[in-house]
Amino acid sequence: MGISLRFGTPEAVRGNYTGRIWTYVRDDRPFGGPDPPAALFYASRDRASAHPERHLSGFGGLLQADAYSGYNRLYDPARPHGSVTSALCWAHARRGFFALADVAANARRGRTATVISPIALEAVQRIDVLFASKRSVTAALRG
Repeated sequence: MGISLRFGTPEAVRGNYTGRIWTYVRDDRPFGGPDPPAALFYASRDRASAHPERHLSGFGGLLQADAYSGYNRLYDPARPHGSVTSALCWAHARRGFFALADVAANARRGRTATVISPIALEAVQRIDVLFASKRSVTAALRG
């Protein structure tokens, strides 16, 4: 999702450009990490893969991100600082299955409705069990 940003000095800019905000967040408190939470923001004019590659050039560890292909080179084992381990997001994975199993949306389509995929429906139900488990663990940790 893009937002309007002004780049350059006010004299140099003649309008708005669609840009990107790259946000990197760290919070290891739930896992007993000693470092405080932090957020880092970078702005760019586009969504080119060069940006996360530059931002994370010295980074090694887990990266939880969407399935944007611009991160793919970070996962390369031949990367100079070693590969980053991908921790993909279940919410993003669930979206495709949900679209195939959305009974309510399908009912609104009437005659143009497609067949509900039983495999997609089961996938959504199983992912929802993971979400419920995570909510339970998070609630228990917060006391």
